[in-house]
Amino acid sequence: MGSGAKGLSRRTPWGLILLLWGAGLGAAAQYGKMSVTFDLLPLAYPQAGATVGWIVSLVGFVGILFGVVAGLVVARIRYRRALLWALWVGAGASLVQAALPPLPWMLLSRIVEGASHLAIVVAVPTLIAQLSAPKDRGLTLTLWGTFFGVAFALLAFAGRPLALGYGLSALFLAHGAYMALCAMILSVTLRAIPDEGPQPPLSVPQILRDHATIYRSTYIAAPAAGWLFYTFSFVSILTVLPPYLSDDIRALVMTAMPLTSIAVSMTLGVALLRFISAVRVVELGFALSVLCAGWLWISPGAPVACLALAGAMGLIQGASFATVPQLNDAPAKQAQANGAMAQMGNIGNTLGTPVVAFALLSGGYAALPILTGLAFGLGLIVHLFLGRMRRSQRVPL
Repeated sequence: MGSGAKGLSRRTPWGLILLLWGAGLGAAAQYGKMSVTFDLLPLAYPQAGATVGWIVSLVGFVGILFGVVAGLVVARIRYRRALLWALWVGAGASLVQAALPPLPWMLLSRIVEGASHLAIVVAVPTLIAQLSAPKDRGLTLTLWGTFFGVAFALLAFAGRPLALGYGLSALFLAHGAYMALCAMILSVTLRAIPDEGPQPPLSVPQILRDHATIYRSTYIAAPAAGWLFYTFSFVSILTVLPPYLSDDIRALVMTAMPLTSIAVSMTLGVALLRFISAVRVVELGFALSVLCAGWLWISPGAPVACLALAGAMGLIQGASFATVPQLNDAPAKQAQANGAMAQMGNIGNTLGTPVVAFALLSGGYAALPILTGLAFGLGLIVHLFLGRMRRSQRVPL
């Protein structure tokens, strides 16, 4: 196993780690607050028609275009500064949305929020990796990997009822206040990590060169390469699986799946990271996910198979973030890797559901386990291939 990034202290500042994770919950809510209230948006914008879908998807679209750029920018302006600015910008965007402005302004606020989201999801895991003691880094980054699932669960539990009871504006105001509170607390508690020295000036040619550097690197690109196939499968499974489950267990299984994924990630995943490298845990997760997809193909909609698949995906979820510092010592490279993960994750989120849904039209239920099983298999193959390339370069994992 590689040595990973060197922590700034021998003891992990757990309170600060939890605060940073809390900032991540706010970033995930930038997606989730629109997703859990999607059916309420046409009531606020009755003339929008299909355009209302862009209110949800623009944050992801910004991630597709500028995920790697965010990693480059955050590394240049420093992680603490980027995070605090992103939190304040996110708070401001939510306050604008609380006024339910005309649709063009709402869409513009979502573009701004997309930039805020990217800066947070690049800066926070980079900071967590640097602040954590080496022995705790697997646990802290696995915790970070739960931020999306936890945020969506909280929004479903409390955010949607708030919007139903008091209107969309109340939810957006609450989110803006939460982001501002995170910014105020972290401005006091978070210190900057050591500067690595001057970075090359940011320009279009430099951005293109950095893109090439990132995706040619078997170290920087590896976490993102696997993350593409994970997000493609995870989102599509949770979206299109419900109709194929029995009515009496549908709600229970769909609630239990993300919780199972988080639970396995935080228990078995963390335990495995103490004995084998994060890359190996990710590969194990992909291999088990292929087997579970085959189980779902043989036993359509079997509840135990669904939960087994969720558990296998949990190994991929947490360990993928832990691969970033294990493969990349320098914070700037970690920021690049996290930016690439954001970019590939948004591509996977965007493509997964429509591709699988289209396949279901002609192939029926079997298209779901076959396509997702194929994606899991490709994720495993990509990681094995990149690992072999790293070993051929005579650099230890």
